[in-house]
Amino acid sequence: MMCYSILGPFFPKEAEKKGASNTVIGMIFGCYALFNLLASLVFGKYLVHIGAKFMFVAGMFVSGGVTVLFGVLDQVPEGPVFIAMCFLVRIIDAISFAAAITASSSILAKAFPNNVATVMGSLETFSGLGLVLGPPLGGFLYQSFGYEVPFILLGCIVLLMVPLNMCILPNYESDPGKHSFWKLIILPKVAFISFVITSLSSGFGFLDPTLSLFVLEKFNLPAGYVGLVFLGLALSYTISSPLVGLLSDEMPHLRKWLLVFGNLITAGCYMLLGPAPFLHIKSQLWLLVLILVINGISAAMSLISTFPEILSCAHENGFEEGLSTVGLVSGLFGAMWSVGAFVGPTLGGFLYEKIGFEWAAALQGLWALTSGLVMGLFYLLEHSRRRRRCKLQNSLGTEEEQTALLPDET
Repeated sequence: MMCYSILGPFFPKEAEKKGASNTVIGMIFGCYALFNLLASLVFGKYLVHIGAKFMFVAGMFVSGGVTVLFGVLDQVPEGPVFIAMCFLVRIIDAISFAAAITASSSILAKAFPNNVATVMGSLETFSGLGLVLGPPLGGFLYQSFGYEVPFILLGCIVLLMVPLNMCILPNYESDPGKHSFWKLIILPKVAFISFVITSLSSGFGFLDPTLSLFVLEKFNLPAGYVGLVFLGLALSYTISSPLVGLLSDEMPHLRKWLLVFGNLITAGCYMLLGPAPFLHIKSQLWLLVLILVINGISAAMSLISTFPEILSCAHENGFEEGLSTVGLVSGLFGAMWSVGAFVGPTLGGFLYEKIGFEWAAALQGLWALTSGLVMGLFYLLEHSRRRRRCKLQNSLGTEEEQTALLPDET
């Protein structure tokens, strides 16, 4: 995750020196999410054929290698050659990252089948830490040692993890499944949860290009303090993720409501971030930081529940309980997250320019509100259908008992 987030503080400036325009720099960032999406679907489908352990180790090896390569791009001639190499290295990194993340989720869900949410929550803790620590560490290393060192150091750390995981990780053998992504995504519940994942991912992505500009403009903070504002969101998400995961596994019946209310609270947070002009609340820094902290907790409530919910829905609808189904779910999760990671910053940047941060954040909140209400409505309908089915089965059972008790007329 640090390899992913390290670019933010200094790469755009270096790319400008090499003749890349702001649009091209945006595309270099954006192509990562696009290829991550495509690769997640492919690797999820063929996880069993390739092997989860091999996919994870190979993904890490390639990702570490290309991170090191990214560190020597400043030696490449400026202009089209530099831009082409940036795209190539970034795309390979996205594909290898998709392989490692899809395989890691699958291995953990297979190793801990009764604690999927807890394990995913723990994983999100370290994802959050990587995203938080990447930019400040990258900025410090860049200022102290230059462009190459941040990438080479992190790339080497990832490469050192490869032999360690080859020794530690178990091998999981499984037969290829007969189901496809299409069969999974057309299940109504899975389609709605996919919409929730995209909504949450897009919300995080929306803040990347917009929040720092808004904070600098509105509160005249020094640039160094802007990172601390982001810290409120990242730390609350990092700390609450494993706790939500534990609660979700201990009380599975609460999972659906964590998902729904997490979305509704997230929607309220985005409405209050600006705050939205129609609320007539004065924008204050303490309120912004508080809202970001609450947003981190509410996002964890929704997000950690999505993976086990999709997995249980797949099993209920005839998908086999094995690595092939877990692979499909991991791939789908990664793909939907990438859609949001692509749409959020792209649309966020555009809306920020056109209508300002306050209205743009309110529109982002509207997306979270829609996904929360749709999921809530779906769960209520599902609950009423199950009650009707139980009543019908009970009445049929009572009739059969009465028929059995009647004396035989013959």
